[in-house]
Amino acid sequence: MTPAIRVQEAPFDLAAETAALSAGRVDVGGIASFVGLCRADDGLQALVLEHYPGMTERSIARIAGQACERWPLTGCTVIHRHGRILPGEGIVLVLAASRHRVAALEACAFLIDWLKTGAPFWKREEFAGGAERWVESRHEDEARSREWG
Repeated sequence: MTPAIRVQEAPFDLAAETAALSAGRVDVGGIASFVGLCRADDGLQALVLEHYPGMTERSIARIAGQACERWPLTGCTVIHRHGRILPGEGIVLVLAASRHRVAALEACAFLIDWLKTGAPFWKREEFAGGAERWVESRHEDEARSREWG
């Protein structure tokens, strides 16, 4: 099973991606999903995500491959957006399908924890009045990612 990995500027469609992952399949017992959204904390106007094409996709494919080795997945989709994202818009989608819910849920959590800390994206926040700041990883996210070993 090869995970579907996309890094794109366009929004994604949760329902369409979920349907595509399970279409014609009778071996899927559950699909765990995570959708990360852009929040308007502290007056945020937009989040700008930059990446290095090719390297980013390879990094995500590598960790998704690890998830497929670690859990008995029947399908896996990871979509991460780049570019300027407004509050309320989706940033990331992770879908993990398996015969049983525990594997799907654990694989989904593993993938999003890694994406939060290890994926090669650079994030810049834009605020009203032209203020900007680069986003650094949070200690809580780093600690959670390390728990996976």
